Amino acid sequence: MRRHIRCGQLFTGLGEGAERDQTVVTEGERIAYVGPSAGAPMVAPEDEVVDHSGHFVLPGLIDVHVHLSYGNAKTEEDIDLYAPVEFRALRGMEAAQRVLAAGFTSMADPTTSGRVTPSIRDAIDAGLFTGPRITCSGRQITNRQGLSDWYPTWIGVPETSIGVLARDANEGIAEIRTMAKDGVDFIKIAMDGDSMNPMTSVLVAGYNQEETTAMVAEAHRLGKKVVVHARGAEAVLYSARAGVDVILHAAWMDDEGLEAVVENGCMICPTFSLVVNDIDFTRPGDGCYPGFPDAHKREIEAAQRSLVKARDAGVTFLSGTDSGFAVTPYGEWHARELEHMVTYLGISPAAALRCATVNNGTFVREEGQVGALEQGRLADILVFDGDPLTDITQLQDRSRIREIILGGETINLAINPKAQRLRSEFSYEMWNQVYTQERIAEIGMNRPVAEAAE
Repeated sequence: MRRHIRCGQLFTGLGEGAERDQTVVTEGERIAYVGPSAGAPMVAPEDEVVDHSGHFVLPGLIDVHVHLSYGNAKTEEDIDLYAPVEFRALRGMEAAQRVLAAGFTSMADPTTSGRVTPSIRDAIDAGLFTGPRITCSGRQITNRQGLSDWYPTWIGVPETSIGVLARDANEGIAEIRTMAKDGVDFIKIAMDGDSMNPMTSVLVAGYNQEETTAMVAEAHRLGKKVVVHARGAEAVLYSARAGVDVILHAAWMDDEGLEAVVENGCMICPTFSLVVNDIDFTRPGDGCYPGFPDAHKREIEAAQRSLVKARDAGVTFLSGTDSGFAVTPYGEWHARELEHMVTYLGISPAAALRCATVNNGTFVREEGQVGALEQGRLADILVFDGDPLTDITQLQDRSRIREIILGGETINLAINPKAQRLRSEFSYEMWNQVYTQERIAEIGMNRPVAEAAE
């Protein structure tokens, strides 16, 4: 049986805009026809005709920067320490379903704890649960100057954290070989730290050029793509020279780094969402205020300079959000990344949509089979009430989603609205200030409450 989907507007991901009076025909899990309705195959008696002639039809969206094991974390300790790894996997399954319910039929997870996301991926592949198509790494490989070496040296990098400490190329290569054995889809290396970390205010690469090249070469020899976290100029340069596949962030990339990115065909995923959401949403009383949002304001300013140059140089951009933090909760802000790409890269809504569809589709494990509506590809389709080419922000309104089709099947997810978070999942901050006599006087409590009650 075939499904004939009549489209009001059709954005295939392969052109500049949307076409009218088009039909998509699916057969099983794949697309059998895409094109003008007048040229569509005849409708057989057993076929189904779906009328979306009043709607905008586009490929299922893809987010290549989601962390399913993080649990909408408020602190790094929430990510690494508190919830058992087994619980993170169960919680992460629900997170993946929230991603799918937002219209994102595929996603990539560059960094997980333990084997959480590969296990979620495999459970979905086995048909145990409904979820998006998942492409994932294991834990991120880090050195002293990279992400995941957050804690004092007397604590180190715990086994339950999202990182694994590799102090040189040999240790990194050993980890890469283990991860390849465990079935990851790609390798993630944390080449430097974060702008908001006082210890890394100067973003020094955690590995030198020789070490970086050796690790990337081994991953590629084993058939694995390489994704790096690289915000600073040095990390971007070493990564690009080594020929990594995707660079996350790249805000402080300099001209030498950009030249290497272009020469080696590296793709960049700016990941504006965490940065901009932090600036927009963080409030006085939050532990990271004002240092974190102030640092991210500087990062946005740097990114607008470096990444616009990358745009003009023809670099391919991917779309990802860093979902999994308290300011980027699952299912909420994935489509906002497209608005940020329009705003900060100066690209068109159509170009932003291509980043989240056909461009992202070149990275995931179903490479060339998702991200575009074309005969022979997997039938991952989003039906939307609106026109995101006119107003890209409409995609953030999930009430406009009319149908999500994954592998030719309509998805109807019933995520439990009563699901709660456990106190044990989060670090326990009892107070956010020290109550000296001076502070008590400042807030108008000149005597203890118990005494005043008497």
